[in-house]
Amino acid sequence: MSQLETYLEKRDFDATPEPSAAGAPSRLGLRYSIQNHRATRLHWDLRLEWDGVLLSWAITRGPSFDTAEKRLAVRTEDHPLSYLGFEGQIPPGNYGAGTVMLWDIGWWQPLDPVARGLKKGHLHFRLHGRRMTGDWNLILMKGRKPGDAKRQNWLLIKSDDEAAGQRDPVRRYTRSVATGRTFDQIKKDDAPVRPQRDGRLPGHVAPQLATLTDDLADPDSHWHELKLDGYRALIALGKGGPVVFTRSGLDWSDRFAALLPSFDDLDCDSALIDGEIVAGAGLQGFSALQDAIKAGGPFGFVAFDLLSLNGDDLRDRKLTERRKALEKLMKPVPPMGALQLSPIVEGDPQDAFDTVCRAQGEGLIAKRRDARYRSGRGTDWLKIKCRRRAEFVIVGWQASSAAGRPFASLALAAREGGDLRYVGKVGTGFDEGAMDDLAARMRPLTRKTAPVEAPKSETRGVTWVTPQLVAEIDYAELTAQGRLRHAVFLDLREDKPADQVRIEREVPMSDGERIAGIAVSSTDRVIFPRPRLTKGDLARYYDRIAPAMLDEAADRPLSLLRLPEGMEGERFFQKHPGKGFPDALKTVEITEKDGEAEPYAYVTDAAGIVGAVQMGTVEFHIWGARRDRVERPDRLVFDLDPDEGLKFAEVKSAATDLRDRLADLGLACWPLLTGGKGIHLVIPLRRTIGWDTAKLFCRGVATLMAQHQPKRLTAQMSKARRTDRIFIDWLRNERGSTAIAPFSVRARPGAPVAMPVAWDELSGIRSASAFGTDAAHERGWQGVVRPELQTITQGVSEALERAFDEIS
Repeated sequence: MSQLETYLEKRDFDATPEPSAAGAPSRLGLRYSIQNHRATRLHWDLRLEWDGVLLSWAITRGPSFDTAEKRLAVRTEDHPLSYLGFEGQIPPGNYGAGTVMLWDIGWWQPLDPVARGLKKGHLHFRLHGRRMTGDWNLILMKGRKPGDAKRQNWLLIKSDDEAAGQRDPVRRYTRSVATGRTFDQIKKDDAPVRPQRDGRLPGHVAPQLATLTDDLADPDSHWHELKLDGYRALIALGKGGPVVFTRSGLDWSDRFAALLPSFDDLDCDSALIDGEIVAGAGLQGFSALQDAIKAGGPFGFVAFDLLSLNGDDLRDRKLTERRKALEKLMKPVPPMGALQLSPIVEGDPQDAFDTVCRAQGEGLIAKRRDARYRSGRGTDWLKIKCRRRAEFVIVGWQASSAAGRPFASLALAAREGGDLRYVGKVGTGFDEGAMDDLAARMRPLTRKTAPVEAPKSETRGVTWVTPQLVAEIDYAELTAQGRLRHAVFLDLREDKPADQVRIEREVPMSDGERIAGIAVSSTDRVIFPRPRLTKGDLARYYDRIAPAMLDEAADRPLSLLRLPEGMEGERFFQKHPGKGFPDALKTVEITEKDGEAEPYAYVTDAAGIVGAVQMGTVEFHIWGARRDRVERPDRLVFDLDPDEGLKFAEVKSAATDLRDRLADLGLACWPLLTGGKGIHLVIPLRRTIGWDTAKLFCRGVATLMAQHQPKRLTAQMSKARRTDRIFIDWLRNERGSTAIAPFSVRARPGAPVAMPVAWDELSGIRSASAFGTDAAHERGWQGVVRPELQTITQGVSEALERAFDEIS
């Protein structure tokens, strides 16, 4: 007996518009719908795709998000899959005569085996509809067995989850989810009622990008969000929208057409929403998203920023303000639906990061709470990865000896500077469909010459292709020779042009020029365009300046700011040196707050500094203690950080005032131009106090200065308190904090140097970035008087207390 025999017997298809065709199964996932049926009695028909048909129940009072409600759901005949989106008027005299409204549509996800659930009389499932979301139960009432031919009464009950407790959907939704029509409009066969937005449709904006780092951010200044595994997308709402823009500005609205109706629920005239498109309906991972694109869905969108709303540009507002506006915009969206807000990890993010990594997730994104939205890559957003994943360009394939297998492996390259660098092959991760698709795509790109320099011993037999295809690759590490280890193919990336693919970490190549005894590769790669400084120039500068730099930087734990591709590429901070660093860059084990020991880099000679440059380091940041006694600081630093718009003359004046105040307390200091906007005042210390004492004292001095000159100075980091003021940053004086090393080049336009100067010349200096590498090498410590070692004595502390008494 056909599963649809009852359905077909009850209907005269010459008289009813209902479909008679069986319909095609979904290509990916299981479809679901609810039809609101105004027949003899108003009811809601639940349809769940399974085994080639739609399992059907008539819910007499409609679904409820109240977990205490048990709604009667009468099992009816199975319907054809073609009935999924049916809407229309069934004429009088026909079975089910009345008006049918498509009330909800989407996907459903069984949470327990369906066959077993039908047999036992308990289906547990999750709905991914436009209106109905979350977990549900269908439970067969006592008195009927699942196999009985007679009427089966089930109960539809909402599970207690994030979607529970919403407004009554029966009262809330009275129009078709597909056409926007009421029952009367459907009965009269009126045209669909489409939601209209009158606001001007926003154009593409280059998105803000995160800088790779190896450590979680300070939760006081940042919050953390999940790093997602999908396509970055900007959703433009307005007249003529919605439009889906990729990161590079391509219009991919057609590829994600199934997702676009979900944005109809957002109440606005126009908006530009930043987020990530992911696989929907419970599917996970980038490969699942690729499958969803081929199948036309399901999709999900995770929103994490709002760039404009109703014509107002929000990019200059703080992240916290933009998030508040985004939350308000997203409020009508049902929880656990296709549109979601990116969840925020408040407080210590370590547990969340560990959980994500154990679950084979991507990692976390840290975002500075008070930062504005800025296109391009910067350090206001940081990404902390659980594992290595990156895009590489396909440059060829190796033939396979296995029958029916179009290739054995793919040859890959990564752009480093302006050149492609061969990084090895990937031979796993392909299924049959992926291999056939790749072979078809590569065939017309075949070329006779190699597009990349590669050893013949590694590429013998490779068929070369023009580098146009971009592959997402999971790998263990990059070897010292710059080859991928344990590479696994994930999928193609079509949202990123091949010429924009950049490797995230520098690949050490063959021996190059030897500087300070270190083989420096790619010495002609341009790091700074103006003035033009190559990687070789930078290494030679650090070799020459090393004697002066080591006076302060030697034997201190370091944090390194690396820019492997120069100013135009990615940048990331690194506390713990990884594999591939030259041995000249030494390491010391330091116990962290959690009690675990981690390796920190330090240098003792020019080779160590140049070894860091070989790995892409531009900036060197130093601890306030030496590696042999990390609990005893030997320098204090006050960082004078001016608000935007303040002139450097005001910073110099503040530095002189702070110097005089410290002198009154019995301490001498010397000034360091940071190479940015501010000045550091450095106090050399004998190693007689701990970090708590140092931090408390520095906070006291900063607070004293701020109370004495509240209109000019502040001791609070809050952006609101820093308006038109200079922030005296005393937080650098705690364990693990760093400050820029004297003579370090800064990763800023113009390649300025953090430069020690004499007090008597400070008044004639025009900016904190006044010195470049040539001037720094010529000057060194010349003319700079560094005081003898001091300490915070009882007398110094008492003098600070008296100063507070005088102000009060």
